[in-house]
Amino acid sequence: MKLFAYFCDIFRMNKIYFITFAAVMALFPVSLHAQRGNEDHKFFDKETFLIKRSAFITAELSLTPEEAAVFIPLFEELQQKKFEAGQKCRKLSKGLKTGKAPTDAAYTEVIDECLNAGIREMELEKEYYKKFKKILSPEKLFKCKNAEHRFVREFMGDPKTRDPRNKKEEDKEK
Repeated sequence: MKLFAYFCDIFRMNKIYFITFAAVMALFPVSLHAQRGNEDHKFFDKETFLIKRSAFITAELSLTPEEAAVFIPLFEELQQKKFEAGQKCRKLSKGLKTGKAPTDAAYTEVIDECLNAGIREMELEKEYYKKFKKILSPEKLFKCKNAEHRFVREFMGDPKTRDPRNKKEEDKEK
């Protein structure tokens, strides 16, 4: 009799485990779908990015309204041209990741295109540097590059990849 009661207890426990397992498994796909759904809604808002970058650069360089009115449109124009220069490189690189086993020729094509894109970007930087130095002081031009990199880390990056100097500033504010 005790043996029968023991098996009944085991059956009840297994039944509880089974029901719990079934409930968790039933909710799991919904949970994954909900997470994927949130990622679908995460998109890059280019307009917000550009507005925040302009404001950040203006503040970091302490641009006067007159300087900002001339410099920011040129700066945005340069960034757009650099983006376009690297577009083929990004597309080919993405193709390597998503395609079948890439060939050496495919890797070579991507490397060559990315090197050429880098050269085009540097040529654009040099061309626009000549325009920028008519607007801003050398000190502000120097600070611009650092501010640009810092903005990207702060806007796009997560806290682990942010500039450690920002943590010191945050600690001071507390």
